[in-house]
Amino acid sequence: MIEFALVLMVFLTFFFGILDFARMLWTWNAANEATRWGARVAVVCPQDTAKVLDRMQQFLPQLTAANVVVDWYNAAGNLDNTCTPATCGAVNIRIRDLNYQWITPVGFGLPNAIAMPSFATYLPREAMGTDPNSASVCSVS
Repeated sequence: MIEFALVLMVFLTFFFGILDFARMLWTWNAANEATRWGARVAVVCPQDTAKVLDRMQQFLPQLTAANVVVDWYNAAGNLDNTCTPATCGAVNIRIRDLNYQWITPVGFGLPNAIAMPSFATYLPREAMGTDPNSASVCSVS
């Protein structure tokens, strides 16, 4: 029984460590997908950061307005957050200051959250303000 308990503790430590690492990779992938979806919404909808954030939170619910940066560029490629759907040329969506917190004790003794890298997606303008296939992509749920 004692040997089993000792082996079980070691096994469970590694097992839960692997699960937590897999959860971190899932968060990493979800953040990447969130930026791609946010950029897609931004290029087909009118300029509305709330809509972009709403769609991104469907992939990563812990995102806040402080984590998401939406930059619109004019047709010349210069940063212009005041451009209109007629003059915007592209959009860049970034996630910054996203942290991952280990939930198992295997987190290498790190009590603080681990800073994840920033994620970004840049897309050229499409039909800002209209989606010929569906009007639902621009509605906030």
